[in-house]
Amino acid sequence: MKNTKMMVVGFISALSISVALSTSLLAKNNTKAEPAEVSAEASRLQSLAKFTKVLGIVEQYNVDGLTIDQLIDKSLQGMLSNLDAHSTYLDKKSYDSLKSQTDGEFGGLGITVGMRDNALTVIAPIEGTPADKAGMKAGDIILKINDQSTLSMTIDDAVAIMRGAPKTPIDLTIVRKGTADPIKFHIVREIITVDSVYSRTISNNILYIRVTSFDKKVASGVKAAIKKNAAKSKGIILDLRNNPGGLLDQAVELTDLFVDEGIIVSQKGRDKADDVTYKATKSTTVTDLPLVVLVNEGSASASEIVSGALQDLKRGVIVGEKTFGKGSVQVVMPITETEAIKLTVARYYLPSGRTIQAVGVSPDIQVTSGEVKNHDKQFNIKESDLKKHLESELEKADGMIDVTEANATNKTTITAEQLDQDIQLKEGVDIIKALIIVKGK
Repeated sequence: MKNTKMMVVGFISALSISVALSTSLLAKNNTKAEPAEVSAEASRLQSLAKFTKVLGIVEQYNVDGLTIDQLIDKSLQGMLSNLDAHSTYLDKKSYDSLKSQTDGEFGGLGITVGMRDNALTVIAPIEGTPADKAGMKAGDIILKINDQSTLSMTIDDAVAIMRGAPKTPIDLTIVRKGTADPIKFHIVREIITVDSVYSRTISNNILYIRVTSFDKKVASGVKAAIKKNAAKSKGIILDLRNNPGGLLDQAVELTDLFVDEGIIVSQKGRDKADDVTYKATKSTTVTDLPLVVLVNEGSASASEIVSGALQDLKRGVIVGEKTFGKGSVQVVMPITETEAIKLTVARYYLPSGRTIQAVGVSPDIQVTSGEVKNHDKQFNIKESDLKKHLESELEKADGMIDVTEANATNKTTITAEQLDQDIQLKEGVDIIKALIIVKGK
């Protein structure tokens, strides 16, 4: 034990001498350098020496006997995760998992997660995926994945656990606002494929466009839907609810379809090279029809850029609930062939100069989710007419088609019954109708 201590002391002393020599040489070789620059470099060397010192002590005495490679990986994970909720170190497994996302198909649950107030939070379930079908909602806080607590878990660790081979089960324990007790979901993983854009018509003259995520085909998909329905469309509803975001260039191009001038979004970072401003161009604008954008707390990142820009530019009416509030820019920087870091390098700013980071976009018209409460008055008839009326209702019932089944197979239009099940969409339709009247269409 004595020899071990002497080795550590000798190791530390050697480091101290090395730092002293380096500092001395720095002073001699930088006679023209400013005192502040010399001081900063000396401080840098001292900090590196402190890190190396601690690394040596942990390697020597830690009960688990971790290798130097393992200690370095843990050090990088700790450093990156303590910067912000989105920066992280990607080991080989995590890096491979991240790259698989760009392929557009992977085994998982179909949810996008983020960190909100240091809690692993569901940004949005992807429509039609196992998580969506199970009933998970935006804003759900994930307490456990299987039996493992998420309290000290990074986003990438959580994603790595939740992904897996198709047909394999996983249990998620969540806390939901307004629910007294935690809720447990038993979900079976599936291959996740995302249909990012689809469109429907409402009342024959309103075009409804749903964007589920911002992949590389979003702008072209929305443009095609607008052109296909141009002859009969008098207004457009753009649904970005539960859209967790994606590619910045697609958010810019999508916004550019609706506006012909002005700043769409800008990003500003510590390095001036990261400062970029994206502007609208008239040549890419395809429509000036009245526009309503639907958002909720599951709308994040690229969704917030689009809705916020259209709001600032007075191009559309934003309806729904306050968005998630992710307005930072991450880049993935490889450090070896199999490892990388994901680092926050800038923040997004909307045309007015406001940021969406941790703030989100507040809708112009606040509408909470839910169904329209209908008070059916079809039986408010005279007593003398009652028998005759009921007889006619029986005749209609004999040939009645199941509404649920009919709605499930209706892929081109949204019915009145479906609108009544979605009060936010119903409100959006009512606003579009008013805008059409005002515009004189």
